[in-house]
Amino acid sequence: MPWPKETKFLGKETPRVEGPAKVSGRAKYTGDVAPAGVLYGAIFRSKWPAARVKSVNLAKARIAPGIKAAILARDGEFDVRYYGDEIAALAGTSKQAVLDALALIEVSAEPRAFVVKEVDALKTDAPTVVAGRANLTEGAAKETGDVEAAFAASAAVVETRVSTPIQVHHPMETHGHTVQWDGEELSAWSSTQGVFACRDSFAKSLNVAQNRVRVRCEHMGGGFGSKFTPGAEGVLCARLARAAGAPVKLMLTRFEEGLAVGNRPSSFQKLKLGADADGKLTAFEIYSFGTPGHTAGANTGGGSGGASFPAPYLYKPAATRVKQGSVAVNAGQSCAFRAPGHPVASVGMEAVLDDLAVKLGMDPVEIRVKNDPFDVRRREYAIGAEQFGWKQKYRKPGTMAGAVKTGVGCAGAAWMSGGKGTQAEIQVNADGTVEVRVGTQDLGTGSRTVVQVVAAEMLGLGLDRLTVRIGDSRLPPSGSSGGSQTTAAVSPAVFDACENVVAELKKLSGIEDPRGENWQAACAKIGNLPLQVRGKWREGLSTGGAGGVQFAEVEVDTETGFVKVKKLLVVQDCGLVVNKLTCESQINGGVIMGLGYALYEQRVMDARTGFVLNPTLENYKLPGAADMPEIEILLIDMPERGVIGVGEPCTVPTAAAIANAVANAIGVRVPDLPLTPDRVLAALGQVPKGTADTVRRPGAWVDGRASVAAAPVAPWVERNGGGQAYR
Repeated sequence: MPWPKETKFLGKETPRVEGPAKVSGRAKYTGDVAPAGVLYGAIFRSKWPAARVKSVNLAKARIAPGIKAAILARDGEFDVRYYGDEIAALAGTSKQAVLDALALIEVSAEPRAFVVKEVDALKTDAPTVVAGRANLTEGAAKETGDVEAAFAASAAVVETRVSTPIQVHHPMETHGHTVQWDGEELSAWSSTQGVFACRDSFAKSLNVAQNRVRVRCEHMGGGFGSKFTPGAEGVLCARLARAAGAPVKLMLTRFEEGLAVGNRPSSFQKLKLGADADGKLTAFEIYSFGTPGHTAGANTGGGSGGASFPAPYLYKPAATRVKQGSVAVNAGQSCAFRAPGHPVASVGMEAVLDDLAVKLGMDPVEIRVKNDPFDVRRREYAIGAEQFGWKQKYRKPGTMAGAVKTGVGCAGAAWMSGGKGTQAEIQVNADGTVEVRVGTQDLGTGSRTVVQVVAAEMLGLGLDRLTVRIGDSRLPPSGSSGGSQTTAAVSPAVFDACENVVAELKKLSGIEDPRGENWQAACAKIGNLPLQVRGKWREGLSTGGAGGVQFAEVEVDTETGFVKVKKLLVVQDCGLVVNKLTCESQINGGVIMGLGYALYEQRVMDARTGFVLNPTLENYKLPGAADMPEIEILLIDMPERGVIGVGEPCTVPTAAAIANAVANAIGVRVPDLPLTPDRVLAALGQVPKGTADTVRRPGAWVDGRASVAAAPVAPWVERNGGGQAYR
């Protein structure tokens, strides 16, 4: 790799360049943008989980005080398929004026039967979510090798059932846009993960030329995969602005975030795994389904199907059978969610592998090292086990005395990472100052600082000599920030631009190496017009294929069912570390998100009303400061691999490692995430009388148990008496 071996900034801890602006309140987010005469926008949403909308009357709303525009989301008759579906939108001079006018909208609709829970949707008499299409979309079984023969020849075989919940994105900054028209020119300030993707989507949806659309995102507060396009809210905002002849700001409420902007699909997994006497995996089988929302089978939130995911995950037995499906329900649609499919896959695969290790009497780390094909991860397990004290902490599951039991678990992750397509521009002024321009956006992960660090290193300058401009579709093009691509795409483009600057300055000044101490003298030769040079992503400066492993230590109170995570150790491959500070910050965030997935987060739907019962942060539980364990991070700095993104892989194995640690502590697997106290007690056979999760309904999946008397949908749903005891 051409990256320098001796560095001043690369790999060091550089504070965020935008830090002072954020802590002082000077940083401008989409909600802070307020062009002169800006109006407040809001969306009128369906109060029915399923209905045929016959007509929408906006007449009273249009003449309400302060209202400047009222539009329909769709023309003619149409179907709504979930509570919160968009029906109309208003713009007015104040928030209160719009809220008052929303109540004046009249809708004539025929409510229809609906279903919001996955297993209920599988019943033969369940309402059909999409007319003419079965709720369940099954993929064809995919097989390699002779699965039955491989299982028959295995020295040990285990079966494990797990389920994972719908996880809601809930970024700190809600989805939203401020849009202004100047004739046929559209300017949008968007909370987006892709200013260019957003520009293109606005242009297509509104039938406007791309060169007439400008999208800016100076700062944004998280997206996690849900902000690649303007969304329905962005298009409605732009239409309102055009109709009103004034700029409109439309920021979704926290309530709307829980309904209509995407989520991670659920999963119900039945896994079977076999190995020989030495622990070498011989056969694998999985049947799974989950819901991506009201349009099952769409390529959202997973692999080839709406709720599909990589299987078998990480480990590759010769004989495999994989059958996955998606089930439609009357709820909001899923979308990409940080490492789509991988956390779901990790929870199932790492659980069944741990169960197999216990049956064979093997160390869980040993069985992973024996079967993991990726040499980087095998190395990470060795490093992590030593640092974590695995040999000293691991004990046979459920053997610890006392009511409060300690357990440990581990899990691995994979992610493709990589990234291409970014360009960068550098302007060098005669006084030696430099401006670096890249169209990329900063999700809050430190992209500005990455650009600054790379440029300062390659030009031999102090950080104070450089300014960075990003987040504007009028700047050199860059891809969307997702898939752990940003740093791996941006860094090579800035590197290339810097090399081109050095080459141009060398020609202008005649100085062999114009960097560092020679910089000022070289820049003096520039003249009146600044030097502007472009660069683009180059092969050989970044690679894909990140691996990582995590170790978890937990305490489980067997009298209350409460799980406390004591420590999480992360060993992460990140190739060349660009900025250690922001890299570790990314990993901390990913781990915290995985902890929430393991212990707290789940969307709760009311089967009788179709309503999301916990759409806001008041009742959608996220980890707080008191929930934080010790998080230790070991970065495997491998400059020879180039720059590799870490945003996705660092969140993949956390929930699986925690779930395995809980099983190790209490000697029984809690089959369903999140690992709430009632579920822990249910697995131990100690559910308090009256606990809601003990309610049985025909066909309902409750903590991994189900009654199929009224729902002949095997093998998707089978009986499972509480927790899965180790045998």
